[in-house]
Amino acid sequence: MVWHNSSINDALMGLGTDGKNGLSSDTVAQRLAKYGLNQLEEKKKKGIVARYIDQLKDFMVIILIIAAAISTVLAVIEQINTGHGDYIEPIAIIAIVLINAVIGVVQEGKAENALEALKKLSVPKAKVIRDGVMKVVNSNELVPGDIVVLEAGDFVPADGRIIESVSLKIEESALTGESVPVEKDHTLMLGEEVPLADRKNMVFSGCSVVYGRGKFVVTETGMSTEVGKIATMLQSQEEGSTPLKERLARLGKSLGILALAICAVVFIEGLITGGFNVENIKTMFITSVSLAVAAIPEGLPAIVTIVLAVGVQRMVKKNAIVRRLPAVETLGSASVICTDKTGTLTQNRMTLVKAFVGNEIVDVAEENYDKLRPILKLAALCCDGRVEEEGGEVKLIGDPTETSIVYAAFKAGLKDIYDNYPRICEIPFDSVRKMMTTVHEIDGKLFAVVKGAPDIMFERCTEGDIEAAKAANEKMASDAIRVLAVAVKELPGVPDHPSSEDLENGLTFVGLVGMIDPPREEVFGAVKECVKAGIKPVMVTGDNVLTAMAIGKQIGIFRDGDFAVTGVELAQMSDEELFEKVEKISIYARVSPEDKIRIVKCWQKKGHIVAMTGDGVNDAPALKGADIGCAMGITGTDVAKGASDMVLTDDNFATLVEAVREGRGIYNNIKKAIQFLLGSNISEVLTVFIAMLAYEVSPITAIQILCVNLVTDSLPALALGMEPVDKDVMDEKPRPKNEGIFAHGMGTQIVLHGIMLTILTLSSFIIGMGAGLEVAQTMAFTVLAMTQLFNAFNVRSQHSLFEVGLLSNKYMIGAFFASSGIMALIHFTPFRVIFNVVPLTLAQWGIVMALSFTPIVVVEAVKLVYWNIIRKKKV
Repeated sequence: MVWHNSSINDALMGLGTDGKNGLSSDTVAQRLAKYGLNQLEEKKKKGIVARYIDQLKDFMVIILIIAAAISTVLAVIEQINTGHGDYIEPIAIIAIVLINAVIGVVQEGKAENALEALKKLSVPKAKVIRDGVMKVVNSNELVPGDIVVLEAGDFVPADGRIIESVSLKIEESALTGESVPVEKDHTLMLGEEVPLADRKNMVFSGCSVVYGRGKFVVTETGMSTEVGKIATMLQSQEEGSTPLKERLARLGKSLGILALAICAVVFIEGLITGGFNVENIKTMFITSVSLAVAAIPEGLPAIVTIVLAVGVQRMVKKNAIVRRLPAVETLGSASVICTDKTGTLTQNRMTLVKAFVGNEIVDVAEENYDKLRPILKLAALCCDGRVEEEGGEVKLIGDPTETSIVYAAFKAGLKDIYDNYPRICEIPFDSVRKMMTTVHEIDGKLFAVVKGAPDIMFERCTEGDIEAAKAANEKMASDAIRVLAVAVKELPGVPDHPSSEDLENGLTFVGLVGMIDPPREEVFGAVKECVKAGIKPVMVTGDNVLTAMAIGKQIGIFRDGDFAVTGVELAQMSDEELFEKVEKISIYARVSPEDKIRIVKCWQKKGHIVAMTGDGVNDAPALKGADIGCAMGITGTDVAKGASDMVLTDDNFATLVEAVREGRGIYNNIKKAIQFLLGSNISEVLTVFIAMLAYEVSPITAIQILCVNLVTDSLPALALGMEPVDKDVMDEKPRPKNEGIFAHGMGTQIVLHGIMLTILTLSSFIIGMGAGLEVAQTMAFTVLAMTQLFNAFNVRSQHSLFEVGLLSNKYMIGAFFASSGIMALIHFTPFRVIFNVVPLTLAQWGIVMALSFTPIVVVEAVKLVYWNIIRKKKV
């Protein structure tokens, strides 16, 4: 049945319901069982086993599993030959792999649970007539045939055919993109092919009532609603990768190839120098595998996951919920932010800011209330919006334009005007007349109070300085202020049949009132920070272009040389023309959902990483197509949230910019962890490789390599991931989409740090050889571990450790002492047998500690020279 093409009676009969009494409770129960809950179905989630397997598909993890398998085979062979097999190494590798997978599954589950909690913050209610009685029920309990009552401020809980309407206006921008509330009419019967936006006898789920009242019969619920159809289409779309995933995948493959190459070189070199006997083959194979383990930072996947998860938790506290962990880094890479205006850049509350009274434009402020009260009283009397106080909070109900007038009167002390001057009769507003009139008795006289569009009102006024009013109207309109005119007419008596002809002609002009949706205070600083960080903020709005430009200029988005484009103008541009101009366009006004997707794709074609904000159903495809989609938590629809990577719980642009800051900080911390781990691993590989060539013996044993790699490496690397965001992180330009992890000299730093640690470790080995191989290996093992611990402090920042603050990262202090404690346990307890460690003399300990602290001295000296000599010359 085509509901908008049906009469009210046909619709009620087709749904088997009564327009007056509604459905019976028994019928509701039956239909609920048949149709299910009135809610959007979520895409089927992967089970815990599938999620766990996904964690194990990473290339680096696969390499580790292969290494563990080889180690196990060697242990079994050793068990067969000697009766004793060393299973510590494969067990340790597998433990790291499994723990990493568990952490990944748990943290992604936490992110999903956070979003579920957001959905449950406010369960929508619906007023429904059942068994002849109006009841308030959860909106997800509605069924087809229910009779739902709507009033101003209500959420439309399902699709339906309107059966009663009185001045009913519905805000449908979330579904159609139309920014102006749609006037509804229950008496209409429309053609079958009428588009969605023009179905004025229907209401749709996810929209809201801004004016009037009405009733409708539910025709569709859940996934059968118009919102549900869009949600179904979105579920079929595939999600792309992120820059972080791609970079780590490339790194994993590179390290894997490097590990295999090292294995082959050492194995072959060992066979050439030691011969092809079985014992040498076995020894060299074990050494080669140990080096492969040293070449791969086993803790990196787990550390990256934990750092991202910690970032997610930090961002929740700052009003941003991340749905997918890698999205944190993607947002930090954003070079373009396409943002809605209403509610994100602005307060989403129309505010009366100007009035034209006494032939002058006056600011609506407390010091001007004496001048403003006469016009505010009249304008507020001619409004249907209202202000309610609940628990000390002010709630505005009704059309935003009207509530801005009523609230201004409320603040000016005119709270009792509705009791003092009750409405006698009225002529409701309609889009043809563009006026509204109410009749009141004021100071013993009867007046018609009229408010409406200035150009229409001016023609109907016979008294007042209309020319001055026209000039004031033009001035206020040029500042993107929405202007209404207020006029009165004294009446001889109460009209029996109020008509526009009688009441809305021969008016006395009173003044003008102007309102605007003002910018959020914190947006000014956020936009400045964007510009400083090299991020292009772009306003994409359904509002008119003049209003958008005025707000854009005010907050700094629309700057000299920028362009503002309307949806019509955009449609006339070819893709090539848009590609050429896109970087100069700061504002898009009156755009469609298709336009938003086109804008996003054009920026992406330019090589940019695009963040997109949105709240409506019509925003969902663009949110899905953007590199990072940010849905609004307050005004956002469930469909928009489902399509997004991140939800801003306060609908605030400043929160998004703070998320960019956090994202940059998190990515930098991940790079620090990578730098530390790879520098450490290079030192392990070079130490073993060079010593094998020079002395034909490894300076550290396989189990010692594993100990350094998994214990003394992992804790400091994790602590680096907890490093506070650098104070100058937003002074950097966004990273190009194809930028490698080792850009900006990081690769060079890794190699130099690795060489430095190698020299110090080999020095300790050479010194220790005078006291025997076991002492030399013990000293080399200790120096290798401790130099890495001290070097972790160097990696914390490009600035001096003393400038950053030695104690500013409590996790690093904890990691240092925990790792040092582990080394102490290995040295001074029976565990030393497992790790092939022997006691050292006091002199040997002095050498070990001196060499271990050397990285701090060397790197601090380099930083001092760089910042005070080299950098100053460049500047």
